[in-house]
Amino acid sequence: MPIKTLATGRLLASFLFLSSVAFFTWVMFSIVWPYRSGRLDIDFLLTKQHIIHLLHYRAAFYLHIFPALLVLAAGITQFSGTILRRTPALHRWVGRLYAFSILLVCGPAGMLMAWYANGGPVAQASFLLLSSLWWWSTWKAWRAIRQKNIRQHGAWMLRSYALTLSAITLRLMQFSLALYSNIDPETAYRLVAWPSWLINLAIAELIIRRTNWFGWIYEKTNRATA
Repeated sequence: MPIKTLATGRLLASFLFLSSVAFFTWVMFSIVWPYRSGRLDIDFLLTKQHIIHLLHYRAAFYLHIFPALLVLAAGITQFSGTILRRTPALHRWVGRLYAFSILLVCGPAGMLMAWYANGGPVAQASFLLLSSLWWWSTWKAWRAIRQKNIRQHGAWMLRSYALTLSAITLRLMQFSLALYSNIDPETAYRLVAWPSWLINLAIAELIIRRTNWFGWIYEKTNRATA
């Protein structure tokens, strides 16, 4: 296949991916924005009235949802060859913002929220493992770049962002079940709890192991830091 065709296909795939993530980040923003009022009787929190009086749960909820929007948006920039090549400093600073938001705020808050997840033990176990792997993969990405291991850094960042995107895939799956089936919300939550992030992680592993995507990123990074 001609190099020009490969480059065009890669650019198109990148554009479609970035456009999709940007759109769904905006959707997530529209979901989260109503919570700025501090009301405890709206949307998702209506299912949490039995525990909403717990201060640590409320703190974890707000510390998780608002920074998570920042993480979703920041993560998109980390896979841009243009940013890597033209503004490597921006890549580094946004990367720090992404990593510290997960390691210090979103990850720990997500672990705490997982203990109270809707859907019972099946969903709780899923979200606890998800939050733990999210934190761990981000830590591995941070550690790899501190050791100047760019390939490992890229691989772990892709895993981390795949888990970040589970916030989107979870809601897409919930919406699909609500639209095309009569399954009650509690059962639906149990059904989507695991695949909402396992599928993302499987796709990330496929990209890491079966494509030369990281060779391309590695090349861009070397040019930026040369």
